[in-house]
Amino acid sequence: MVRSMTGFGKGIAEGENREVTVELKTVNHRYLDINLRMPRVFSVCEDEFRKRIQSSIARGHVDVYIVYQNNAQNQLTVTLNEPVAEAYKSAFQSLSEKFQVENNPDLAILSAIDNIFIIQESDDEEVLERLLFSALDQALLVLSEMKEKEGNFLARDILKRCNNVEEMIESIEKRSPVVVDEYRKKLEQRLKELLKNTDLDDTRFQTEIAYFADRSNITEEIIRLRSHLKQMKDTIANGGSIGRKLEFIVQEMNRETNTIGSKSADVLISSYVVELKSELEKIREQVQNIE
Repeated sequence: MVRSMTGFGKGIAEGENREVTVELKTVNHRYLDINLRMPRVFSVCEDEFRKRIQSSIARGHVDVYIVYQNNAQNQLTVTLNEPVAEAYKSAFQSLSEKFQVENNPDLAILSAIDNIFIIQESDDEEVLERLLFSALDQALLVLSEMKEKEGNFLARDILKRCNNVEEMIESIEKRSPVVVDEYRKKLEQRLKELLKNTDLDDTRFQTEIAYFADRSNITEEIIRLRSHLKQMKDTIANGGSIGRKLEFIVQEMNRETNTIGSKSADVLISSYVVELKSELEKIREQVQNIE
């Protein structure tokens, strides 16, 4: 199964007056890059959380958003962070003395200070872990379905373009031997016009034709192109994490196409090469979306 690197998945788990929501958003990236935003209450689960994502996603940039709602208010305790409060009190006093302003901060100002209160949740870790990973599994399942759906679309488009590439290769292959014959005729005609009444040196003429045929021979490049094309189709049929492999195959196909273009002095083959490179570029763009 071919999978796209882009997708979205959401999972929600509820139980014992608690609710955990996990959202996963993935976009293209050369490697697996996980950007995790996790409430502190789940920090002990972070390593396992990342491992589960890594076991499901091969590559791509993954943004993870986790929202935790605890409706069991009786399990919340709020205590004053005395060292922080004392530090702020001292800072307020210094500020008052330096700028000669009244030092009279009210509770609204104090309560807005970060970390001045310690909020503790007497939650059952097993319950939290169960809810967290249940929501994650749901999100991964939805994400996987979306990525597979998009991946199937990409695979069909690539295979369609592979057929176009195959037709272009056939056109180039059919044209290749004709090029040598046309060159022979043009060269013979030109030499006769230049030499006029002088006899044509057949040995040197045949040598020049043989040199041209060897220099413009693209048989090996066509064989390798067909081999790469077959490998691409087989790779897509096998599925899995194939994005990097397909990128390499396209790169090699471009290399062979460029060689054909440099060897050929024929206008028609050159036009086929341009079309072939254009189609390969479209394939490359699609491959960059595959996991």
